[in-house]
Amino acid sequence: MDTPTAPSPGPAPFPLRPGETALVTGASGFLGSSVARALAARGLRVRVLLRPSSPRGNLEGMGWEPVSGDLTDPASLRTAMEGAHYLFHVAADYRLWAPDPAVIHRVNVEGTRDLMRAAQEARVERIVYTSSVATLKLAGATGPVDENAPQDPAAAIGAYKQSKTAAERVVEAMVAGEGLPAVIVNPSTPIGPRDIRPTPTGRIILDGARGKIPAFVETGLNFAHVDDIAEGHLLAFERGRIGERYILGGQDVSLQDFLAEVARLAGRRAPRVRLPRAPLYPLAWGAEAVARFTGKEPILTVDALNMSRYRMFFTSAKAQRELGYTARPWQEGVSDAIAWFRGAGYL
Repeated sequence: MDTPTAPSPGPAPFPLRPGETALVTGASGFLGSSVARALAARGLRVRVLLRPSSPRGNLEGMGWEPVSGDLTDPASLRTAMEGAHYLFHVAADYRLWAPDPAVIHRVNVEGTRDLMRAAQEARVERIVYTSSVATLKLAGATGPVDENAPQDPAAAIGAYKQSKTAAERVVEAMVAGEGLPAVIVNPSTPIGPRDIRPTPTGRIILDGARGKIPAFVETGLNFAHVDDIAEGHLLAFERGRIGERYILGGQDVSLQDFLAEVARLAGRRAPRVRLPRAPLYPLAWGAEAVARFTGKEPILTVDALNMSRYRMFFTSAKAQRELGYTARPWQEGVSDAIAWFRGAGYL
């Protein structure tokens, strides 16, 4: 488990300059909005890439410069990049299931490649690319995984993890072969306020707070407050080494303990029944079959069950050491998430 404090690595070698323009993708979403807020707080001019269908709730009153575009439209990316000094590419198609998995690949892999090319053409000075701990190999791990365990895209579980792993390889290749000035960050599982869609983890918090999760499987994840991960993006920009990856995580927590904390804060009884995985697979197959008919995301997926076989535990020691990254206790993220969901009318 990572400690909440870390030694300062000293002055930033590439400080963010107030008044300069930073383009942020995904700023209407959960993590992206936190990154944009952190940049605005440092005096940056924030430009946000928005699709027509992007929710606007996280942008209200922020005064950021909106620009219309889509990761599947290279021309719009070139337009959005004009005059930008920095790029924070946070956007991703974060779904564990989709009727057409090729859409996830198109957004996360081809969209990333097109955006990085647009950044090169615009001579953007520095880039932070938001990858994921999903790109790291868990199989065979005997302890928390670090940055030295890259996953093979073909071995990753599900379209999302496969696409994020392939996209990370794209960015690494462009750094090595084309001089792309990018630093890679690998967030673990963010929790906290402004999970507007919500994300798959946000749905777990909501369902747990509503008393809709009576049981659990034996697994675990690494949780971090979304605002700490956002600050880690800025630290990676200022202090990270080009081409390096940095895990931005918090603490390793069992799913049972996580659900118990959600229940406690919501005033409900914690789930106590531990379920075996094998009997759940027919339910997942059935849920996916129904989802293909209705178009709505299933409540249980085969990929989620396959992922739950592993304890998804990670260490942020490298980011602590080189960037000065810190993470508050994970319970604060759960508390802030529930408070935001309640205030926004989700609960």
